[in-house]
Amino acid sequence: MGSLTIDIGNTRTKIGFFKGEELVAVDYFNQADTESLLGWATNHPAENIILSSVGDFSSYQNMVRILRERYGRVLELDATIPLPVVNGYETPETLGKDRLAAVVGATVFFPEQPCLVIDAGTCITIDVIDAMGRYRGGNISPGLQMRLRAMHEYTARLPHPDMEWPSDWIGRTTKTALQNGALQGALLELTGYERLSRDEFGDINVLLTGGDSHILAKKWKSQIFVNQNLVLHGLNKILTYNVERSE
Repeated sequence: MGSLTIDIGNTRTKIGFFKGEELVAVDYFNQADTESLLGWATNHPAENIILSSVGDFSSYQNMVRILRERYGRVLELDATIPLPVVNGYETPETLGKDRLAAVVGATVFFPEQPCLVIDAGTCITIDVIDAMGRYRGGNISPGLQMRLRAMHEYTARLPHPDMEWPSDWIGRTTKTALQNGALQGALLELTGYERLSRDEFGDINVLLTGGDSHILAKKWKSQIFVNQNLVLHGLNKILTYNVERSE
């Protein structure tokens, strides 16, 4: 027996099966594919489950109902759940659950160390947790695909190019100019946040997660820690913390 962590994002759902702190299985599902996800959960029997959803999807509420019928302890991550970190966000009820889980996940790999956590998904989120385990807040920026799509949809003639790095940082065609504007622009923005973080917190760990993290990691110059399952690790730590509190 172990624990299940379910992260429902804007475009897909990710589920992980943990034994202790070890992530032993992970899978991805279409947002509306509740039946397949529940089947996966049945094949990975768990004592405890935690769910996080960025929105109040109708399929999500049905999933919660079914899981609670089948399992004993099913927690939903929200602004009221006890956390193993101090949440310094001034409006915790508006804080994205994936952002919160990601910074908790950073403390699994770098306990009692300052971390800059970048989640490159539909949006790019940039969050900071200090060495005392206090979540300090962060920023939200358009994701890579959103940047490319916006330039196409909000203009009359600009195309929507593939998301790939040009060979030169100077665009020599409209396609490469758009690609550089989106990808190189995002990278320069994020490494700027890295410099600000080091100015304030010193030797800070930079963690990169999210579906587009591999694209940014290709060009990142400094040492970074890339983990696609950082949110799942954070959810598991929050779940474990609450289970131990109840015993």
